[in-house]
Amino acid sequence: MTRHTSYLTEDRPGVGIRAIGRCLPERIVTNAELARRLPTSDTWIRERIGIEERRFSAPDEWSSDLGARALVDACRRLDLSVGDVDLVICSTYTPDHMLPNTASALMSKAGMPARPGFDVNSGGCPGAVFALDVGAKYVASGRYPRVAVVLTDVGSKLFDPEDRTVGVIFGDAAACYILEPTLPGRGVGEALLRSDPDHYTSVYAAREQRTDRHGSAKKSGFGDNFTTMRGKEIKEFVLGVIPEFIRETVLKAGLELDDIDFFALHQANRTLVHGVMDALGQPHDKTLTNIEHLGNTSGASVPLVLRDAVDSGRLRPGQLALLTAFGGGLNYGAVLVRWCGPDDFLTYTA
Repeated sequence: MTRHTSYLTEDRPGVGIRAIGRCLPERIVTNAELARRLPTSDTWIRERIGIEERRFSAPDEWSSDLGARALVDACRRLDLSVGDVDLVICSTYTPDHMLPNTASALMSKAGMPARPGFDVNSGGCPGAVFALDVGAKYVASGRYPRVAVVLTDVGSKLFDPEDRTVGVIFGDAAACYILEPTLPGRGVGEALLRSDPDHYTSVYAAREQRTDRHGSAKKSGFGDNFTTMRGKEIKEFVLGVIPEFIRETVLKAGLELDDIDFFALHQANRTLVHGVMDALGQPHDKTLTNIEHLGNTSGASVPLVLRDAVDSGRLRPGQLALLTAFGGGLNYGAVLVRWCGPDDFLTYTA
């Protein structure tokens, strides 16, 4: 099969994903546990969504806690200290506080020295591509040769306790890309990013007072803030828009779908992941799903799939991966990545 690199610039260094760190909360929540308090069943969740269990953060665990652990894990995989990172970008829709930024909080908890850090909110799940694109541009600028992009959300803390729609789907997790310069023609390509504001309310979290059937006030972990998701709209969007969007991304790069070795798709729903692959005419063995045991982990979803693919040998240096994420906004993005091995990275000492 012919390998193209037209989507990458050959006359200057590229930007590669050197490592992916992760943090999964300890608490495992099964379908059976949810069925005891929500109008659902283990069978319904498995058949409709493909989830068997997911992770929920502890009451005192917030986005910064999970994000700090993911950052530390990524650095450990490279035998680095957190002080070797030049810039931290945090993507979250569940910030610890309205002010200051969650990046600063997780940097403090990770024991990081003074470094710049800021947050990106691109609608939660799309952060896997939107924030990655931001981080890659900072590395490419030459000012910040090693950037950590942390994707962390505690979506379970935004649940209406009686809302089955979100309660059975989402799980909490964090992931961290470490980005560094590569030899020309390797690494992350130019992302294709889109927003569909006409569907702004397809999935959103807003301040509103809610009461149960007895008239008592309901509270989430964020007080009078709750996530709302219109499942039918999301399904129609994913199956109606995302396959064509992927084709457009690949075509703009001068490639064909068969050139892609691995599809890293947002884990919104196992049925939707396979539906996208079917619409593309691509075999299911060119992707992986982790939603069975993690649920929809929002922004961490795509990097966690990539981590599984690398650790299992499904994605190897030199192969071409397509990352696709979508969610609140409706925002959606895709980016091609020529996966890098150790020899593809430029020597860099902090």
